[in-house]
Amino acid sequence: AEYMGDTKLRLDHMSAEDETAQSAPAASASVVFSAEPTLEDLRARLQEFCDERDWHKFHTPRNLVLALTGEVGELAECFQWRGEVPVGLDASWTEADRVHLGEELSDVLLYLVRLSTVCGIDLAAAAKEKLAKNARKYPADKAKGSSAKYTAYS
Repeated sequence: AEYMGDTKLRLDHMSAEDETAQSAPAASASVVFSAEPTLEDLRARLQEFCDERDWHKFHTPRNLVLALTGEVGELAECFQWRGEVPVGLDASWTEADRVHLGEELSDVLLYLVRLSTVCGIDLAAAAKEKLAKNARKYPADKAKGSSAKYTAYS
């Protein structure tokens, strides 16, 4: 199994299809996000959205994490029954499928930003620190090409 942060990804029973997906880092590296909106822009827009609707009373950490969990389930439905999906998707994904996937990914992102806001967590700073922590836990010279847990490198 490969470990990334606290998430465990099973790689020990990979099929040839899985190995093809593993060898396609160039497809994911070619995606570049828009410079705007930033996480701060999204946080501010969500704050304004909630202000206009007086929804703050409903946006407790518990309610938001439950809503986020539901949205992750809807995201998972986009992949359900498709078998392994290659990096970059493939021709079986219609434009409507891709739009729907983008909407579900956006729902997850927006709930995550809102949750971090009500919990008082600077999400961008936390993500930056988590990446640095993972780099220390998984030094490239030791972890490259390996699916071992980070404790194997210490």
